[in-house]
Amino acid sequence: MSNMLIIGPAWVGDMVMSQSLYITLKQQHPHMKLHVMAPRWCLPLLARMPQVDKAIEMPLGHGDFNLAARWRLGRQLKNNKYDQAIVLPNSLKSALIPLFAGIPLRTGWKGESRYGVLNDLRRNKESFPLMVERYCALAFPRRKMHSAKDLPAIPYPALQIDTEQQTAVKERLSLTTERAVLGLCPGAEFGPAKRWPEQHYATVAQRWIENGGDVWIFGSAKDQPVARTIQAHLTPEQQAHCHLIAGTTSLTEALDLLAACNKVVSNDSGLMHIAAAVGTPLVAVYGSTSPGYTPPLSQNVQVVQTDISCRPCFKKQCPLKHLKCLTELSPETVWQALAAL
Repeated sequence: MSNMLIIGPAWVGDMVMSQSLYITLKQQHPHMKLHVMAPRWCLPLLARMPQVDKAIEMPLGHGDFNLAARWRLGRQLKNNKYDQAIVLPNSLKSALIPLFAGIPLRTGWKGESRYGVLNDLRRNKESFPLMVERYCALAFPRRKMHSAKDLPAIPYPALQIDTEQQTAVKERLSLTTERAVLGLCPGAEFGPAKRWPEQHYATVAQRWIENGGDVWIFGSAKDQPVARTIQAHLTPEQQAHCHLIAGTTSLTEALDLLAACNKVVSNDSGLMHIAAAVGTPLVAVYGSTSPGYTPPLSQNVQVVQTDISCRPCFKKQCPLKHLKCLTELSPETVWQALAAL
C-alpha cells in the first residue's frame, strides 16, 4: 500500500474523530502517503494531524450533487495513482470521486445503496456502535471485521498544538493563565437540544471565579449571544474574570486556547472533541445525543447526562417542548464532575 485517499467527514467533531483512522492506517503502513479530501473549514484541523500527508479541498457544498464537477475532480486525482480510497460519509455522491478517479479499491459502509460505486462495501455497521469504531474498522480487511470486538485498541485523536500561535492569540485577546482557566463551550451547531442552559453555565462560571479562576467562553460568531447571556448573569466584579472569545478566533486559534485551559465544560459539539483531542480535562454535557455513539475520545473526561426516559432522541429541537434532558441537569452535577477530573 503506497497511496490512499480518504473522503473525510464535513463536521468538525467527526473530522477530529477520524484522526483515529489515520493513526491506525499509519501504524499498519508507515510509509503510505495519506491524502484526505475535506471541506475548506476542516483543512486547518487536518494540518494539526501529522499522519495526513496532504489535505485536498472539497469545493462542493453539503447538498451539491454536481455530477460534472465531481467527474472533473476525480479525473484530476487520477494522476496520484491511489491504491485505495476510504469514504467516510454515507452519501452516494461522496463515493463518486474515487470511482471517477479510477481508484481500484473503494471502501466504505453501505450508506445510500452504493453498490458498484464502492467495491469493498461493508454492511454490518450495527456491529460497531461507536462512530470511531466504524471509522477504524475500514482500515482492516472486511473478512477480519465482524464486530467491534475484532478491533485492536483504538488510538485516540491527538491534535498538535502551535505554541507560538497560542502565545500570539493570548496576547491579542489580553488573556493570561495566571489564574486557573475554565473553558466553556456553550454552543452547538446541531441545534438547541444539545445546548445546556446559559443560566446553568453562568452558575458554574460564578463558582469558578469565586474560587479564584478565570473563565473563557468559546464558540463561533453565532454563539456570541449565548456567551453574552452567560456573562450578563455575573456581577461586574465577576465579569472582569470572564472573557468572551466566541467569534474572535479561527478554529485552530480556539484549539490552541482550549489546550491552555485547566479544565473545559462543553456541550456535545465540535469544540468538545477538540478539547478532548488536545488533552484538556473535560466535562462533556449530553442532552438529546448520546455518548454511546460519539463520546469524547480522551482518558480525562467526565460525561454528565440525565436518565430521563425520552433521551437520547437525537433531535435538533426537543419534540416534547420541555428540554428536561438539559434543564434538569444541575450545575451542581457539573461542578462535582469538574472536581472529579
